[in-house]
Amino acid sequence: MNMSLDYRQIARDGIWDNNVVFSQMLALCPLLAVTGTATNGLGMGLATLVVLLASALSVSLLRGLITQEVRIPVFVLIIATIVTLVDMSMNAWLHDLHKILGLFVPLIVTNCAILGRAESFAFRNPVLPSLFDGLMMGLGFTVALVSLGAVREIIGSGTLFANASLLLGNAFSFLELTLVPDYRGFLVMVLPPGGFLAMGFLLAGKRVIDSRVAKAKAVPVVKSGKDNKDAAEGGSVAT
Repeated sequence: MNMSLDYRQIARDGIWDNNVVFSQMLALCPLLAVTGTATNGLGMGLATLVVLLASALSVSLLRGLITQEVRIPVFVLIIATIVTLVDMSMNAWLHDLHKILGLFVPLIVTNCAILGRAESFAFRNPVLPSLFDGLMMGLGFTVALVSLGAVREIIGSGTLFANASLLLGNAFSFLELTLVPDYRGFLVMVLPPGGFLAMGFLLAGKRVIDSRVAKAKAVPVVKSGKDNKDAAEGGSVAT
């Protein structure tokens, strides 16, 4: 088995082909609720990424001790413990962000993507592939959150990563941008309907890209088949 190919496929699945949001359509409740700005999306995405990594590590290490009959309750218990630690840590060190995200941080426990990766991958694979899968799935989810938050924030407020230094710490102040000075705003984009609109356009964009990539891959195959047919016909005529 070529492990380099396997890891490339894991990365591709997590970030694009099997993206938690754009392909699996999971975790839409926090996605639409907290992505009024790219900063909120980044904070929620990083919190979920930590949970995915820690749960993948824990389940993979304990998979020899967990029986088939009790695996789901054990997975839920592990995830709930990790989410509680993340929630308490955010409340202690990122209190402003924690207040904005509110109930959606504890509700990471109910994120089907985390339980699904524990069941379908971490429970069946060694530690390193499980950690890499958790990392890629978490990055894919974070990219989806930040993308949706950025679209809504730019159209709704004319800014990008507003208040990043206040919510995430001074180290993130370089992210704060004012793209449209004196912008009066487009209120609907920062409200729930704006989340559905932006989500629809992002999904449509991904479908268009996937379709064009598939067509681009198919054209050389068709052309090659036609060339082989022409060559065969030419050979028969020459004979």
